Amino acid sequence: MECVVQGIIETQHVEALEILLQGLCGVQRERLRVHELCLKSGPSLGVVSSEVRLLCDLDQPEPTWTVKHVGGAMRGPGADQISVMVRTMVESKVSKNALRMFNALGYKLDHELLKVGFAFHFQRTANISVSVSSVNKMLKVHAIDEAVPVTPGMQIVDVTAPATPANYSEVSAAVSSLCEFLAPLVHLSKPFNSTGVVPTAAAAAASLMSDGGVTATFFFTFIRNNRIHPYTQQQIETELCQRTSIRGYLV
Repeated sequence: MECVVQGIIETQHVEALEILLQGLCGVQRERLRVHELCLKSGPSLGVVSSEVRLLCDLDQPEPTWTVKHVGGAMRGPGADQISVMVRTMVESKVSKNALRMFNALGYKLDHELLKVGFAFHFQRTANISVSVSSVNKMLKVHAIDEAVPVTPGMQIVDVTAPATPANYSEVSAAVSSLCEFLAPLVHLSKPFNSTGVVPTAAAAAASLMSDGGVTATFFFTFIRNNRIHPYTQQQIETELCQRTSIRGYLV
């Protein structure tokens, strides 16, 4: 299973988000260029339709393939009390012949996308991945070079973290904490529950970009290394999340 939240951000503020993520994560970003094929089962496989996604990582010297199945989300009072979606998910590496195999099993291509952007992978109580990408649709089957943006001027932010029935509470708390850090730039919520762009994003982005992100990167590195500071880390995090202008606090 996995914990997941999503949001959208205007492309003009993506660089500021990258600076913020760089400071929080302390790792280098990875380029993201993924060809995603959504396959749905045909009538021969049962009354209830199933869906799998084939993901081809085009940024590797030799493209690699992964098959992913996303199941239903957790329901009930426990699910309502947390701000992230907890859902079943299974994925595995496959060969380049996977599409041919699924077609033989009765799966048909429903749609395909090209996601281009960057991602951060880091450890913060849980193994968290943050991807920021533009989503492009194909005008022709498998025509990657002719892909066009689905939402021009907007990019998708995905935060995911693997979890188990035993630790999903701790993992969801870690994801929620990260969401609070990113709140000045992007509102992250359960998938299919987006509230749009953040009204304060322009001001927060301008604050981060005013010195090229140097101050912000230093600030978050300072916190991450747990060096001596007159405020506790919790106090700093709380104060930061309440500010619409990050720069106003850092200086």
